[in-house]
Amino acid sequence: MNKDLRERLLIPPERLAALNAMLLNPDMRVIDDFLAVVARYGTPEEINARAAAARQLPVLREKVAQVRPEFLDDLDWLAEQRDNGVFISVADYRRKVLGPQADSMTFKDDCAVTLEVSAAQYFPWLVPAVKRAIAQQTLVPGRFIRVRKMKEQEQDGDLPAFIAAMEIIGASYVETLDTKGTDGSNVHLGGPATITGYFGGVGQPNGHALKWLDEFLYYYTTYGVRQVLNINPGTVLLGYLLHRLGVDIEFKISVFMGNDNPYAALWTLLGAKLFARDDGTSPLIGFNWSNSVNNESMEITSQFRHELGFEEMVRFEHHITETWKSIVRQPYNRRDELVALADHVPNISAKHEGGDPEVELTREHPSDILDYFRDKEEIVAAGDWEHMRLNFFDKLDATNRTAWALTENGLSFVAAQHLHAVAPEATPEAPDLALAL
Repeated sequence: MNKDLRERLLIPPERLAALNAMLLNPDMRVIDDFLAVVARYGTPEEINARAAAARQLPVLREKVAQVRPEFLDDLDWLAEQRDNGVFISVADYRRKVLGPQADSMTFKDDCAVTLEVSAAQYFPWLVPAVKRAIAQQTLVPGRFIRVRKMKEQEQDGDLPAFIAAMEIIGASYVETLDTKGTDGSNVHLGGPATITGYFGGVGQPNGHALKWLDEFLYYYTTYGVRQVLNINPGTVLLGYLLHRLGVDIEFKISVFMGNDNPYAALWTLLGAKLFARDDGTSPLIGFNWSNSVNNESMEITSQFRHELGFEEMVRFEHHITETWKSIVRQPYNRRDELVALADHVPNISAKHEGGDPEVELTREHPSDILDYFRDKEEIVAAGDWEHMRLNFFDKLDATNRTAWALTENGLSFVAAQHLHAVAPEATPEAPDLALAL
């Protein structure tokens, strides 16, 4: 009986032919409008070449020099510390956690968990954070999520400086484009009085999907920004189509998409498979689950992620901690669940959006998701700059607690790869950086 029912799910080849006919119809406006935006930037090959050139460190440094030349000293310092090997190696970190037995243990490197922090809003926070890691012999995460306004950080030189820093330390990063739903695109959305309006979408209606595409292509070709956040089914499809054309976009799906069950995940991955390139690659590189998802849902999804050929390509991005305010009920800490999952589900990132709950409780200004949408000028004027920098450090501390827990259980992690991946011949003595923090 089940076999007969399963066979009814078979999709006939003519359905695919109908889809191709629609995509190739020269009078199909939904495709024409998409192609018109891309054409403004050139051919896919020209677009990729411009992005590759823009991502070169000397080019990024020149952009920094034009706006914030003082940031160049910070970038030089980062590169110098990397080259001097002052960061704790993975091997030494394991010995720090487990003692001599670490040398005889076999760690689950095939299921290494990427250490991720969100949000890394401001470049000036990064160097103090790295100094803390050197002084305390802790880890710099391997992945950073950014939710700062793009135009604001472009104008003050933060954007090229942060990109350059990621190139130096060997960490991946994601930018959140300004066409993200809080830009006034949905005129009917406001505060709590209109909260039910958000259930139908966060605000990329009508022509705003194409504006998102245009914005991506600008930052891709101007700064080499490749990975961006994606929050809407329409822009997810545009990302698939753009990659299919040959533009090397990568995106992660936001927690705000609300993927909270295996069937939502299956729908997303079916689209990725349908529009994958002929070499099997997809632009979908991160899949941020809803905060309500459980381990079983990720285990079920892992099975068909593997079947579809996306196990090494599509990372499950799972919130371990969340901001104390404005997004979830507290206390929220999924570290124990991660440890239970990470020994058999590969390619997960442990995302830390807040400090551990017991730390957040002590803060005068605990982390708040709404802080992401504030102007920097207003934050400084309100006296919240140092509060929010401390929130960022709390997230880094939470990330290191996760790395510690993984290591205690014989599990692996991915930290900033140019800083921690290779053990130096002799570990330099960490300088006293307490006065610089």
